Amino acid sequence: MLTTKLSSKGQVIIPKEIRSRHHWEPGQELQAIDTDDGLLLRPASPFPETTLKEVASCLAYSGKPKTVEEMEEAIKRGARSMKRERR
Repeated sequence: MLTTKLSSKGQVIIPKEIRSRHHWEPGQELQAIDTDDGLLLRPASPFPETTLKEVASCLAYSGKPKTVEEMEEAIKRGARSMKRERR
């Protein structure tokens, strides 16, 4: 178990092992969430939360809508292509 100390200014140093494991670099914004067990730190989202409707409405596609089957087939073709490229 790793330990750290709270400074007189309320600052805590997150041990390097934990920062490295989570790929947290200087300047990383974190959300501090108070829980019954203590404090949870997690990366703050760089983007505001959105709905699927908000995201989909920004896509510029005109034409006949694709069926689920057509989308699944396109995904399969892409996966096969990636597999061939790795060889």
